[in-house]
Amino acid sequence: MAAMTRGFCGPNHTATEQMAKYYAARARNGVGLILTEGTIVHRAGDGYNNVPHIETKDQAESWQQVTDAVHAEGGRIFCQLWHCGRISHADYTGGAAPLSSTSRAADGVNRQNNKPFGQPRGMEKDDFEAVISQFVTAARNAMAAGFDGVELHGGHGYLIDQFFDARVNDRPDDYGGSVPNRCRFGLEVVARVLQAVGPSAVMVRISPSRDMGGLYDWPNLEEMLDYLVPALRAVGLRMLDVSCANADYYKTSGRVVRMIRPAWKDLLIGGASLSREQAEAELSEGLLDMVTWGRALLANPDMPRRFRAGAPLAEFSRDMLSTLA
Repeated sequence: MAAMTRGFCGPNHTATEQMAKYYAARARNGVGLILTEGTIVHRAGDGYNNVPHIETKDQAESWQQVTDAVHAEGGRIFCQLWHCGRISHADYTGGAAPLSSTSRAADGVNRQNNKPFGQPRGMEKDDFEAVISQFVTAARNAMAAGFDGVELHGGHGYLIDQFFDARVNDRPDDYGGSVPNRCRFGLEVVARVLQAVGPSAVMVRISPSRDMGGLYDWPNLEEMLDYLVPALRAVGLRMLDVSCANADYYKTSGRVVRMIRPAWKDLLIGGASLSREQAEAELSEGLLDMVTWGRALLANPDMPRRFRAGAPLAEFSRDMLSTLA
């Protein structure tokens, strides 16, 4: 189950009993690995209405009911750790300017509050250690709450991706400009979280090619992948998730998977509502080790059972986003 933003948290951004039932239903029906909705590592990294956090002791402890419910049904669950960066607004950060690789605001309107995206503040020296420590604390909190691991969200235009992306990152310092410099912050986050919780408990999501109102690739895509993928492995990462934000898999994630598979022999997951036959082809060709589904699993909590029975899938509709079922 791919990580999907939902927005049904309880008071003080805590996980709820309803969230536990929602995830447990997928585990009960045969989903082997669940990646949770994006879970904010620190208030300063929030940018959405009613999304869960895992910064404080109370927030972390609220997730125990979720992990217990999933484990009781035989599933495994990773917590996706999320910092929105400039895809935010001071309405969500306690009044502070959102942090980013740049001081340029994102284009467009934040659909969460119908205001233009906030004016970000380019991260300075002390900010790097602070944000990395927030990811580390969140990862430790997740493991203490019973998660099997964490996924670091390095895609979809959020904070880590804002450093990867040359169209966003306009820094003149050691964290901008060249490919190694733009990868530096993300690699530092990954390395420190790996030190904290170990390689068997850390996955990273990247989205080098995705749907962002149209097909969108990282600038210098091949050069970025040629550097970043071996560098992730060099710091100890062994699990990688290639995402494409609800785009055509073969034009986005599938293309990236084929580019990086020769250099990445460890666990590689990806997908975008592939059919059963398409998923089996990716697995049999050794391109992916696991296939992810998102909206199809919202519409079909019993999707694995339907696959086994050869039964048709219910169609996803946007109305399904208004409930947690």
